[in-house]
Amino acid sequence: MRTLISSAFISLDGVVEAPGGEPGYRNSGWTFNTDFLPEAFAIKGREQGEATAILLGRTSYEAFSPVWPTMEEFADYKEMPKYVVSTTLGEDDLVSNWGETTILRSVDEVAALKETEGGPIIVHGSATLNHALSDAGLIDRYHLLVFPLLLGAGKRLFSTTDKDVQKLKLVEHAAYDNGLQLNVLDVVR
Repeated sequence: MRTLISSAFISLDGVVEAPGGEPGYRNSGWTFNTDFLPEAFAIKGREQGEATAILLGRTSYEAFSPVWPTMEEFADYKEMPKYVVSTTLGEDDLVSNWGETTILRSVDEVAALKETEGGPIIVHGSATLNHALSDAGLIDRYHLLVFPLLLGAGKRLFSTTDKDVQKLKLVEHAAYDNGLQLNVLDVVR
């Protein structure tokens, strides 16, 4: 079974909405309020080297697909298979310059993808998709880069569904001079 990793820039109060400046959110671009330290973002390069596929929700796909294909920082993702979970996207809505992209219509299709041969699948952004994946028990690991900010309102990474306690095991952590914290957590089953 393939490992499904949720990777997120997250505020201390759990907000993941519009960290890179996506329109429509009051605090859009909140990651730019913290001094940049290359070592704090090294996890992003490591993710590209370890992942064998990308999984995105529709909103994150629509935000990333016009930009990431031409960015040197995300070059390793260009040829990697991409999967978008959406009930509304059509094949004509997919960009043509970002390699193979497959539309999945349900969380059940994500579960089937996890059963295929291959390495880790990385999820970037995709708050709504993360809720559904977590509720279905499909996330295996979290890569969280926690920013020392309280944003209040905004989409959160974690589902608010009333369910049993889900234990996590901290397998890697670091704190940086700019206040960022890296937390890599495995889901305990």
